[in-house]
Amino acid sequence: MFDLDRFIADLRATLLERSRQPMKEVVARAISEPAALVRGIGEPDKAGVQVLYKSPELTVLNLLWAPRQITLPHDHRMSAVIGMYAGREDNMFWRRIHGANKFQIEAAGGEALGAGDVALLGPDIVHSVINPLNRISAAIHVYDGNFLEIERSMWNAETLAEEPLDINAVVQGMAVLGNRID
Repeated sequence: MFDLDRFIADLRATLLERSRQPMKEVVARAISEPAALVRGIGEPDKAGVQVLYKSPELTVLNLLWAPRQITLPHDHRMSAVIGMYAGREDNMFWRRIHGANKFQIEAAGGEALGAGDVALLGPDIVHSVINPLNRISAAIHVYDGNFLEIERSMWNAETLAEEPLDINAVVQGMAVLGNRID
């Protein structure tokens, strides 16, 4: 049975490790039993972000991607572990390059994550995400810092120029898809 308090305690214990591999292993255990996880945190029935835990050292989110949802390229500025427990999340990775007075990006690979997959993203990763399915995809996202309050960047879809992350633009993008963020 999934126990959220135990899960958070196990994640917090990994923060003392130099590597984020132990954090990845904790997430892998949690998503290995998706039915138990869903009983513990709720059925993924609508798109949105559920904050499971937040502190200065750790943020844990239950991220529910809308059908066919796409995000702009963005960074995290901290390590992240993504554990898919339902559906799929296709990540496109980007490399920073110097453009005219700003950092721009160029494509640098990708990785498709399906249910049961876990990915570790370093603090310098820039990625964009798509849920290619016609149903909600669900993942646990764990960050080794206060992800919700750090200044981050996103990149313009047309020019690929770096801009400050604008959460209102992200929310509007969700609204265009006919979904809400709770």
